[in-house]
Amino acid sequence: MTTTITLNRLRFHAYHGVMEQERRVGNTFEVTLTVKYPFHKAMETDCLDHTLNYALLYEAVAAEMQQPSQLLEHVAGRIIKAIKQQFPLIVGGTVKVAKLCPPIKAQMQSVEVQVDF
Repeated sequence: MTTTITLNRLRFHAYHGVMEQERRVGNTFEVTLTVKYPFHKAMETDCLDHTLNYALLYEAVAAEMQQPSQLLEHVAGRIIKAIKQQFPLIVGGTVKVAKLCPPIKAQMQSVEVQVDF
């Protein structure tokens, strides 16, 4: 049995982007992370040791967001690699990385990359 944990719309100020100004000034980003994980033991025991600690999951995402990248795809890939390394029982999920104010002349809420793994 697997269940999912979702961390919704985590906000970060970070320095991802191709343009020099993006890497200097930064931008606001949102990350939504959903992971599939075997939770059957936690459902029976009510013990944190038998589940995925979402506070630690958040810390892994936050650490990756602080490392500048040019591409959102690269950021998403690093997040996936980091969480799978720290939580080897993760069996899949989705990571979305959204740049809230992309530097293009268009009216939009954000630009987003989604990677399913």
